[in-house]
Amino acid sequence: MATAPATLLSAPQGKAAPMLRSAALPVAILLLVVLLAVPIPPAMLDVFFIMNITISLAVLMVALNAQKPLDFSAFPTVLLFATLFRLGLNVASTRVVLSHGHEGDAAAGRVIEAFGSFLIGGDYVVGIFVFAIIVIINLIVVTKGAGRVSEVSARFTLDALPGKQMAIDADLNAGLITPEEAKARRVEVATEADFYGSMDGSSKFVKGDAIAGLLILAANIIGGLILGPVSHGLSLSDAAHDYVLLAIGDALVAQLPSLMLSIAAAAIVTRVTSSHDLAGQIGSQFGSVKTWAPVAAILALLGVMPGMPHLVILPAAAAAGYAAYRLHQKAKRPAPAVAEPAETADLSRIGWDEVTDAMQINLDIGYGLVPLVDERKGAPLMGRITGVRRQLSKELGFVVPQVRVRDDINLPPYTYRVVVGGVTMGEDSVSPDEMLALDTGQAVGALKGKTVKDPTFGLDATWIRPGDADAATGQGFLVVDPGTVIATHLNHALGAHSPELLGPDEVQKLLDGLKERAGQLVAALSPNPLPLTTLTQVLRSLLAEGIQLREFRRIASAIAVAAQKTLDADEIVELIRPELGPLIIEKLCGVRDPLRVMTLEGGLEGLLGQAVRGDPSKRNTIEPDLGRRIVDALQRAAQPLIAEGKPFALVVQPAIRVAIRKLVKTVLPDTPVMSFFEVPEDKAVEVVAVIGAPEAIPA
Repeated sequence: MATAPATLLSAPQGKAAPMLRSAALPVAILLLVVLLAVPIPPAMLDVFFIMNITISLAVLMVALNAQKPLDFSAFPTVLLFATLFRLGLNVASTRVVLSHGHEGDAAAGRVIEAFGSFLIGGDYVVGIFVFAIIVIINLIVVTKGAGRVSEVSARFTLDALPGKQMAIDADLNAGLITPEEAKARRVEVATEADFYGSMDGSSKFVKGDAIAGLLILAANIIGGLILGPVSHGLSLSDAAHDYVLLAIGDALVAQLPSLMLSIAAAAIVTRVTSSHDLAGQIGSQFGSVKTWAPVAAILALLGVMPGMPHLVILPAAAAAGYAAYRLHQKAKRPAPAVAEPAETADLSRIGWDEVTDAMQINLDIGYGLVPLVDERKGAPLMGRITGVRRQLSKELGFVVPQVRVRDDINLPPYTYRVVVGGVTMGEDSVSPDEMLALDTGQAVGALKGKTVKDPTFGLDATWIRPGDADAATGQGFLVVDPGTVIATHLNHALGAHSPELLGPDEVQKLLDGLKERAGQLVAALSPNPLPLTTLTQVLRSLLAEGIQLREFRRIASAIAVAAQKTLDADEIVELIRPELGPLIIEKLCGVRDPLRVMTLEGGLEGLLGQAVRGDPSKRNTIEPDLGRRIVDALQRAAQPLIAEGKPFALVVQPAIRVAIRKLVKTVLPDTPVMSFFEVPEDKAVEVVAVIGAPEAIPA
């Protein structure tokens, strides 16, 4: 029972933290208004000055430790509020300086006194020059440079935004990324554009802050020189000593945090995305013998020249030489030794792994493409291959086997080969250091580079330099990197040969997954009456005709009913196709759109039906000359639809469906051949062509 109060109290405490965080910003804004309107004592002013310095240091550290600019995406807003807070402090400190400056150095608080006395030695003339130099560094060098970088970065980021969006769409359409990954990448691209646009405007805050510091200093000095003699009876020299010294201390207290924020802004906008923070990135790029050995040699040469400060230069040369020596030793250090096997290998023994290949899918690459899979360079191709497998698995309805990438010295350097089940399904070459610009029919003009054909779709394409990618995108070309080219070709090859990816093991996993939801259906399907091998053959036949297995429960239910009539795999496929007709049609048209179909003239169908029924071997073959004429007529009728990108189906009598499918699959592989029974009665149909009688078909 003792734990009950603690349990009851934990929920409100957990909810209180977010409420406190959300209330912090409005409280800070109210505090800023207080600083502008209400006089505050010098002791409170000291607290706020230290808080200002702390915030500036924290912002600077976050900026230096960010690996990429978007890691500190809140920086523009933070910069705005920090600048307003500092200007509010300037107003509050100006009120104190002008009201109590005649009382001495500590009249405006200990912090201003310390900056006025310690940093500039109590000499206001020195302070004026020190402050002027800091303002010049902040305003002319850091702020102006950061503002120019922000302006250029914002312009280039916005110009490249359409090309990046098109690249994301291309990766999504090619199956290289999932819709969730595409959404995340679109958000990142939009955030990047917003960030650089905000930074372009935020740089004006820093510039305005530096100018405001100059004006506030001038106001404090002029006000002090007037108030001292007029209101407090001080001489002009005493007023200058008291008021100007406090004004300089106040200006330095505000200007140093302003300089730190300017440095943070410059560090953010000049950062290049890296896996290291800024210190790690600089250290990795300066950690070379070729950098420090010449430095040590030149410093040593200067150190031995007459008239030079030897005691300063020679130790610096020794330090640079020592750094070069340590880097050289590190480079010579051997890689960790690999433990030798406990037993000496028997050279006369041959293992099964030398004559068999356990992987079903292989991607062989030439040695010139190895950088695309090098983990030290990010292995861009490996991530795309994973995306291809994930997308294909979702589309096909089963997990696509892993793809093994291996280098093959027998291949040309920049050639790759897709191998499925030991058979080469695709082969081409890419340029690893260039980008491929594809002409999708909307491009304008020509590009300089090597002209090729896209390995996947046969589009006209040109290999261009990476620096020309934005210009090519602006001309309407679709620009992709070499890894995307290979992954897209792999995706197309695996999709075209999906039946070969499905084996008994994959089918058993489909059954195991279905068993959790429909145990009785699985029990009525396999292994009795339908063996696993026969079920695998049926499913592979469906994949061969473009029927995916995502709706496996519906497919399994139809197979279970058909298995009561026959155990022949081909007959089962024909029996279940009417049940699966809606799955085929939904890929061809929308729910409310009519189904575009081609049909055969009645006389031609009758002739083909007689030929199929009179074939004792049941090979469903058609006389070659007649088959050629039918195919030619189908191609002529289909050409306008294919050119317009309008999908259609060829609908025939059930008796000749298999024969027609075998006839047209080599010339129209993506065209489904359906029987009349597979088209639902309530589905609207639009007949786009009728292939005539044999005598009407040109020879």
